[in-house]
Amino acid sequence: MSNFLRKTLKVIGYTLGGIVAVLLLYVATAFGLGMMPVAAEAVPPGGPRIPVYLYTPNGIHTDLVLPVRTAQADWSRQIKYAHTTSRDSLGYNYLAFGWGDKGFFYIPGWGDLTLPIAFKAMFHLGTSAMHTTFYKTSELQPSTTCVRLELTPAQYARLVAYIQGSFQTDAAKQVHYLPGHTYAGHDAFYEGQWAYSFWHTCNTWANNGLKVSGQRAALWTPISGGLFRHYAQ
Repeated sequence: MSNFLRKTLKVIGYTLGGIVAVLLLYVATAFGLGMMPVAAEAVPPGGPRIPVYLYTPNGIHTDLVLPVRTAQADWSRQIKYAHTTSRDSLGYNYLAFGWGDKGFFYIPGWGDLTLPIAFKAMFHLGTSAMHTTFYKTSELQPSTTCVRLELTPAQYARLVAYIQGSFQTDAAKQVHYLPGHTYAGHDAFYEGQWAYSFWHTCNTWANNGLKVSGQRAALWTPISGGLFRHYAQ
C-alpha cells in the first residue's frame, strides 16, 4: 500500500469517526436535556382558562393548537379559511400552528427527501415556513399524542405573541401566504421567521412555546418525544 493511499484512508477513517462521534453526542444531548423538565409556572386557582392543545399528527412533528377566536386574538383575520382548498369554516374552531423548514414541509413524504434538502435544513441554510391547520373540537381528543392544556389569559397572551412573532410579516403586519402547497383540505403555509437546524427543529419551536407560556416543557429537545414524555400519565 502506498504512503499516499495509507494517509488517504487514515483521513477518511478520522472523518467518519468524527461524524459518528458528533452524531452520538447529539443523540446523547437530545436524550439527556429532553429528560430534564422545566416546571410549569405557579398560577392562582380559579379564574378563566383558555384551552390549548399540544398535538403531534404523525409522531414526528409537533403543533400548538389554539382557539381560532378568543377575546385576545382572532386568528381568522390573517389565517383565513379561504387560504385552504376546502374554504370550509363550519365547525372548525381550532387552529394548529407548526414551524419548520420549508424544504421539509414541501416534500410529499419521507421517500421524497433528498440529501440537499436535508443538508440545507440541518445546517441552517434553508428558509422556514409556518404550517397552519384548522380542526374541529371533536378531532382533538386527549390521548398520548394530543394533550389539553389550560392557560390563564396572561399565559395565552404570551403564547399568542410568540406564535405571531414566528411569522414573517410586511410593514402592515400582514402574514405572507404561500399558495400552492397543502397536505389536505384545511391547511395552508406562510413565510416563517428564522431558519431550521439540527439545534432548532420544529419540536424545539413548540417546546419553546410551552416555556414562553409557563407550561411544563423539556429543557431542550429536537424531537416530539422530548415534549410528550413530560405529559405522560
